[in-house]
Amino acid sequence: MAEPKKLVLAVIDSLKPDMLDLAIEEGRAPALEALRERGTYVRDCVSTFPSVTPVASAAIATGTGPGEHHIPSMNWYHRGEERYVEYGSSFQATRAFGVVRSLFDTVYNMNMAHLTRGRKTVFEHLDDAGLRTACTTWLIYRGRTRHEPSGASVYRRIAEAAQFRHPVYGARELFYADLFDSRETGCTSALGMPGQRDRHTGCVGAYLVENDLFDFMLFSLPDNDTYSHKAGPDGQVRSIAEADRALERIMHVAGGVDEFLEKHAVIVMSDHSQTKVEARVNLADAFAGWRVLTPSDPAPTEAELAVCPAARSAMVYVLEEDRRDELVPRVVDVLGGLEGVDLVIRGEDGGAVVTSARGELSFRPGDEVTDARGAGWRLEGDLDVLGLETAGGHVEGAEYPDGLGRLWSALECPHSGDVLVSATPGHEFVDWGGSDHVGGGSHGSLHRDDSEGVLMLCGVEAPERRQWSLADVTPLVLDHFQVP
Repeated sequence: MAEPKKLVLAVIDSLKPDMLDLAIEEGRAPALEALRERGTYVRDCVSTFPSVTPVASAAIATGTGPGEHHIPSMNWYHRGEERYVEYGSSFQATRAFGVVRSLFDTVYNMNMAHLTRGRKTVFEHLDDAGLRTACTTWLIYRGRTRHEPSGASVYRRIAEAAQFRHPVYGARELFYADLFDSRETGCTSALGMPGQRDRHTGCVGAYLVENDLFDFMLFSLPDNDTYSHKAGPDGQVRSIAEADRALERIMHVAGGVDEFLEKHAVIVMSDHSQTKVEARVNLADAFAGWRVLTPSDPAPTEAELAVCPAARSAMVYVLEEDRRDELVPRVVDVLGGLEGVDLVIRGEDGGAVVTSARGELSFRPGDEVTDARGAGWRLEGDLDVLGLETAGGHVEGAEYPDGLGRLWSALECPHSGDVLVSATPGHEFVDWGGSDHVGGGSHGSLHRDDSEGVLMLCGVEAPERRQWSLADVTPLVLDHFQVP
């Protein structure tokens, strides 16, 4: 049997299918055009819920949803440690929770403490099989190789001042925002500043290709997300062109597209999409009559609720255990009457309940109907809540793709709130730093405009599926390398 090709998994943050098509049409993305022409192109690969980067990245890396990988959102309440976890919703939110605390959670705890140990990452699977793994700056990097903080970086003193002194376990070749560099490449990222990250990935990736240092490389291209937040999803052509240049760079050192593809297979994908934002929703104001835990609360034991906005999604935690049955319905009532809230989700009697202006729907795993992912469900109530239609034992819903499965996984996550929220199109929840993306783009909700992204496979077998999702990618990678 022939030895499998090396594999590059390129994740372009927030890549929207319509914008990729436009960038190719305008001649701004020749590398992506070449891959699209030679491979399989899926325009509706479904993200997670919430459709935010930490949750989606964990799904890509583990092949599971939040119910199994345990990363619940961008901002969440840690019940065991009785504190908020903030992965960087905005610089203002990071400051509100403490820069060092927030960065420590993002760089260290997300991988080493919050991500479950019960599931291997794609790096751990491949490392255990003796394959050479590599990862550029990406949220989920956990592997089997111990890495000390970089001693060569020009940003070393800054990193030490921010308490980045501890080793991590990552892919064999790990390059994380100048904090961790498994070898000297001559590439710098200005500590992962937006606008520099795609170029850093392109530089590192070219070095790894030229020196044949990997079998599998996760090639992270996050700047499209940052640009889209500011310019809106319709402005992505410019940032897609920048991502394309990074891909061109790794192809160029191999001699061009055809020469590169002789030895390399490629997967290009989004982690989620983006949609326009026209209005802000402040959840703290909505619960003004309640005792809500604040980032630097002087009396945290007196708080009734923890409120966790995360772009176009949110979670609310009831902090008084003995009052949960009393307070959850009241929280649902407040959220249900709030402009900008589309769906309110809670667990009840071993099942899930979703409410909206269109009614109420209850569901749980069962054998009544089967969805496009092959999961079975029992439904009761108003199917219009999730735009569902049933026929011949099947259930479909275009407005909220894989809505039942994604909501169930989110509720199953042990770190999720008691009540989950998905925003109405055009709306975003203000973060704890007071920031939003009104006038630009955002993501996080269950809606298809946030959730359907790109998946391109070139040199990778593409089995027939009724519906693709992020969770399918790690199995594709393992199958490519024949790793059980």
